[in-house]
Amino acid sequence: MSEIEEREVIVENPYHTARFKPVRKGKKPPKLIAVVHQSGCTGCEVCIAGCPVDSIELVPGPDANNPQFQQMVEIDLARCIGCQNCSHDCPWETITMYEHNDSFTAWGNETIKSELYMPSSDLEKMNDKNGISLEPESTEAEATESQATETDA
Repeated sequence: MSEIEEREVIVENPYHTARFKPVRKGKKPPKLIAVVHQSGCTGCEVCIAGCPVDSIELVPGPDANNPQFQQMVEIDLARCIGCQNCSHDCPWETITMYEHNDSFTAWGNETIKSELYMPSSDLEKMNDKNGISLEPESTEAEATESQATETDA
């Protein structure tokens, strides 16, 4: 199995409340996207106040039992407009601007815990749990037709 086949596909979490926010406007993606280096984030929320498009979300720290690391932030890559406010405002200098195409790799390397994005296998489990199927439902006529074909064979 090649390295590409072993990689897990990360997708947007459609169940997160951030998905109810308006979609980013504009035809072209931003040149730069902000990525939080979560290992240095203290969850102070200074960056949240300066974000003009509300693309920064609080997420629980990686260990809920550690009172010193209860929260951190995550930037919604799909909503970030590349304004750089958060990277200038962060007192801990843990937010870096990356070229659009490089930001996804950086996000993968620097994110400890995400609630905005998830492995596609976890999405499938959540869909099953919530009774959601992405397979088209067969109509009654298709079911009758397939039964008739099976009995004729």
